[in-house]
Amino acid sequence: MVSRVRVARLSTGVSLPYVEQGDDSAVPLLLIHAWGESRGSFSRLLPLLPSTVHAYAMDQRGHGDADKPSRGYALADFGADLVAFQDALGLGPCVLVGSSSGGYVAQRFAVDEPSRTLGLVLVGAPRSLRGRPPFADEVDRLTDPIDRDWVRSSVEWFELHHPVPSQYLAERIDDGVRMPAHVWKQALAGLSEAPVPTETGTITAPTLIIWGGRDDLLQPGDGAKLAAAIPQSRLLTYESTGHLVLWEQPERIANDLVAFVRALSVPT
Repeated sequence: MVSRVRVARLSTGVSLPYVEQGDDSAVPLLLIHAWGESRGSFSRLLPLLPSTVHAYAMDQRGHGDADKPSRGYALADFGADLVAFQDALGLGPCVLVGSSSGGYVAQRFAVDEPSRTLGLVLVGAPRSLRGRPPFADEVDRLTDPIDRDWVRSSVEWFELHHPVPSQYLAERIDDGVRMPAHVWKQALAGLSEAPVPTETGTITAPTLIIWGGRDDLLQPGDGAKLAAAIPQSRLLTYESTGHLVLWEQPERIANDLVAFVRALSVPT
């Protein structure tokens, strides 16, 4: 059962709400949501995870119920928050589970903090976000309050190949509406201007890459390129699944994630 919402007050100066579940002695997982979402994006995955993993799902800075400072949205800032989160909760090395751009944050963390990284699970995560994306002009024009119709159209742009509950979709729209315009803009800039993590260092942690075979956002073949860039990685392609793998396939992710963590725990 997921615990009540708690708040971690970090040395980086921000407070991040989080929920957790699982045995205290179990393998710790840090669940990292995508740009424009919140910890709520893991609401369908968390109930499927056994007590043999200790999962933490937090709101990243600027998102959900987290603090929303006027500055500090570089990729390195999101990574520094994960370090501070581990320290605040007294966690040892963790498995990082990153969805979409959350997986990009996880890659940066794994390059910079190998001793804190037990493993990576990258779900629909890009190899590179370098460069200005085609929708950046729309984001630059955002003002507060965020227009709900704009967020809805952004969500509906993604083709879904598996049923996703309407309530879950409405909550993801809520995530976008409560994220201020300055966060939308600065976080996108932070992601697109940062050096590509796998081009600046080597990820040494065991890595599971889960890729949607019908991803309509990232470039074809990016999953294979990401796998090639991470020495200890394995690529799983979910056919008939789009970019929003977490939204479409929480049951399958849970099974593959638990098997991955179990393999990490087996002595070699």
